[in-house]
Amino acid sequence: MRILTWNLFHGRSRPPAGRAQLTAFATALAGWEWDVALLQEVPHWWPEPLAAATGAQPHRQLTSRNWIPPLQRAVSSRNPDLLKSWDGGCNAILVRGGGAGDHRGRLLRLLPERRRVHGVRLADGTWVVNLHAHHKPQPKALADGERALAAAREWAAGAPLVFGGDVNLKRPAFDGLVHVAGNYVDHLFTDGRPAAGPGQVLDRGTLSDHAPVAVTLS
Repeated sequence: MRILTWNLFHGRSRPPAGRAQLTAFATALAGWEWDVALLQEVPHWWPEPLAAATGAQPHRQLTSRNWIPPLQRAVSSRNPDLLKSWDGGCNAILVRGGGAGDHRGRLLRLLPERRRVHGVRLADGTWVVNLHAHHKPQPKALADGERALAAAREWAAGAPLVFGGDVNLKRPAFDGLVHVAGNYVDHLFTDGRPAAGPGQVLDRGTLSDHAPVAVTLS
C-alpha cells in the first residue's frame, strides 16, 4: 500500500498564480502512484473533482472558516489568492482501488480555529487517519496530535493503523507509532508496519507551499 500526504495550501501556488488551480492540482495527483492520499487545506468543493480525476473515492471533513460557502467558492474558484485561507476549507482522504468503508471524524479544538481529525477504514480493515494540527505554539500542535491519535486508536480498535498529515511539528514522535516518512511538518506513521523503502518528497513544481510526501508500506 502506498500512502501520500499533501497540504494543498487552499489551492494556491508559490509564487501566486492569480488564477484557478484545480486542474493543475488534479493533474499532479493523477500522475503520482498512491493508493490513499491524505490532503489538508483543500478548498471545500475540490474533493469530488479531485477524486474523479484520480479514479478515487473521496471522504471530506470540513474544517474552519466555512462561513458563506457559495460566496467563498465563487471568489476563490476564480482567483484563490484573493481570499487565501479565508475561502473556508476541508481535509480530504482519497482512496483508490477497493474503496473504503466506515468514515469518522472528531473535533479536536474550536479555538483559536476549528481543527478536526478524520479517518477511513479500508477494505482490508486498515484505518487511515488524516490530521492537520494547529500551527503555533508547538504545544497546541502536539496536543492536537495526541488527541487525534487517541481517536484513531479508538476507531481502529486493534486493527492496523496509518496516521499522518500536516502535524505542524518538524520532529514529531508519538508513543507506539513508527515514523515511516516525512518532510518539514508533513509526516506519516504506522502502528508497526514498516516501510518497504525510504519515503519520497515529490516534485510538485510551484503548486502549494508544501511538498507532497509518499511512502510504500511493506
